[in-house]
Amino acid sequence: MEKVILVTGGSRGIGAATARLAAQRGYAVCLNYLHNKAAAQALAESLSQAGARAIALSADVAVEAEVVRLFEQIDAALGPVTALVNNAGILEQQMRVEAMEVARWQRVLATNVIGPFVCAREAIRRMSTKYGGQGGAIVNVSSRASVLGGANEYVDYAASKGALDSFTIGLAHEVAQDGIRVNAVRPGVIYTDIHASGGEPQRVERVKAGVPMKRGGQPGEVAEAILWLLSEEASFVTGTFLDVSGGR
Repeated sequence: MEKVILVTGGSRGIGAATARLAAQRGYAVCLNYLHNKAAAQALAESLSQAGARAIALSADVAVEAEVVRLFEQIDAALGPVTALVNNAGILEQQMRVEAMEVARWQRVLATNVIGPFVCAREAIRRMSTKYGGQGGAIVNVSSRASVLGGANEYVDYAASKGALDSFTIGLAHEVAQDGIRVNAVRPGVIYTDIHASGGEPQRVERVKAGVPMKRGGQPGEVAEAILWLLSEEASFVTGTFLDVSGGR
């Protein structure tokens, strides 16, 4: 059976690095994107030219109907998903909780929590041995913020990742007998574009002194952890977290 991976938020950063590494490891790759069509399609074309089966598909993971359509498109183009990386996530402008509005929390939770739930549901329906699937693996991209709290910056983002951590544990226990492993990575401060969304593109440079290794991480370092958790080398690993954070 061919290995088919869906990487949500796959046009940049950790998602793009994961897609590249998955293609090198023999996966057929679907890059999901929301806004950055040009980057996603360019990456898919690059992977195809290197010999991989790769497609780029648009879907907002916060919208159930779009996720359902996304999985149906993958079924038709590549076959059923055997590996899911719930990487799509957002954060908003740095601020304290008392300055935040409900609409912001709804946006963050819709993408960072509801999105992974719906994607996992659709993946399980294809992977689970209960439904005739061959099994598979899910990796949720959480954050060290889920433990550290994000005070004065992104408490809502941190809370959404805390929910993703709880989801990882509960789902892992629920589907362990159905041939599906569920784990999470918790990146620390990583050089990606997401910091610009919070209004501080150079945030890694500001906070890296607080990292025991005294540097920020690279997307490829997180991708290596994700691919290990998806691999047979991690065949007895489920419901666990791999912190990729330089010790922070």
